[in-house]
Amino acid sequence: MFGTVAVPVWLLVLILGFAAVSFATHFLFPSVRWFFRRRAERALMRLNARLDRKIDLLKLAERSDMVARLAYDQRVVDAAMVHAAETGVPTAVAFEEAKRYAREIVPGFSATVYFGFGTRAAKWLSRLLFRVRVGKVDQALRSIDPKATVVFVMNHRSNMDYVLVTWLVADRSAVSYAVGEWARVWPLSALIRSMGAYFIRRGSRNALYRKVLARYVQMATEEGTTQAMFPEGGLSLDGRVGPAKLGLLSYIVEGWMPHDRDVVFVPVGLAYDRVLEDRVLVAAAQSGTRRFRNRPVLVAWHALRFLWARFRGRTKGFGTAAAGFGAPLSLREHLGAGGTVEGLGERLMAAIAAVVPVLPVPLVARALGEGAASREELSARVEALMVGLRTAGAVLKLPPVGGASVLDEGLEPLIRRGLVSAELKPVPAERALLEFYAASVPVLELSAMPQT
Repeated sequence: MFGTVAVPVWLLVLILGFAAVSFATHFLFPSVRWFFRRRAERALMRLNARLDRKIDLLKLAERSDMVARLAYDQRVVDAAMVHAAETGVPTAVAFEEAKRYAREIVPGFSATVYFGFGTRAAKWLSRLLFRVRVGKVDQALRSIDPKATVVFVMNHRSNMDYVLVTWLVADRSAVSYAVGEWARVWPLSALIRSMGAYFIRRGSRNALYRKVLARYVQMATEEGTTQAMFPEGGLSLDGRVGPAKLGLLSYIVEGWMPHDRDVVFVPVGLAYDRVLEDRVLVAAAQSGTRRFRNRPVLVAWHALRFLWARFRGRTKGFGTAAAGFGAPLSLREHLGAGGTVEGLGERLMAAIAAVVPVLPVPLVARALGEGAASREELSARVEALMVGLRTAGAVLKLPPVGGASVLDEGLEPLIRRGLVSAELKPVPAERALLEFYAASVPVLELSAMPQT
């Protein structure tokens, strides 16, 4: 029994390797996980103490548990059985398909990544690119029931929208976004998923997929997860706030019951002096397709050129980025008054359009019209337009020092980019891009503006 056994070195290494893996799996890893889990729980308790909207249990659950909970939801199981009957595939195959959709949709929220890295990176990037002017988010959230589920609904101007809003509400809540397929690229997908975002296939007609997505949205809403969505369903191609696509909104309404916690929608209007994707969006509008061409090498080259110029002091960024917040809209009150999903979509988009900030570049683009005979004439138009917009209750995020500064901030980028000539005339080849910016400004006062 105590004799010596000779074994090859490779076999000894293999035995020791298996022993080490077994020890780590059964003793070391559970202890380490417990240690870090306890630290994470204490950190989350401190974090929740300072947040207006607490991080909900759904975010704190293990991703695998949430995937299982979604995949085994009775309505998802029923949908899988219907899918199997309609397509002729075995029930087990249909159920595995539903589980695959659940794994695809469910995020893996990390408070460390979100608050330790994500919000700081969002703040740094926003200030690097833009001069940020925001509305009174505290005033918008103050009157909301702490137990209600908050859903920020926004116009979609740029992919910077995700970055800007993540930073703006970072001290109040962790926001879960619905993001499209553009973000399902490694390693970006892992980072976005850890920030609490969930991926959606826009325009999918697969009934089983839509049911899995609907149940996830409904479960998140029931748990009180703070969400953010773009009801337009995609980036604006013409600069205007478009009609709502009712997919996610209909999921929320269909899953809500009168005894559930209220769902409160907070309208958010976003605007930029420079939309980073403006030429891509205008080209898409002219071609009639949303199939944007991804050119990562070109994007990286432009990003490096900008960073080099920014750090050398050769550029101050892309002007102003701003957000305005509207009055909250209660789902309970809307449905109690006989409202419909369609009516909800119309009310939300109207509320969003009412708080989209007016910035210097779009304002000057709107005032310019077909051109101006002189700088003084254009300045007078800008002043008159500002007065009309204030009277109409528009949200103005302009330099506080007066009209001359507004004209300087708005006109100089247009001339520098070649959209407007030195003679204050629109450049014909860039008219579509100029109109893209002008379209974000309300037009009701334009009829009173002098034209030349």
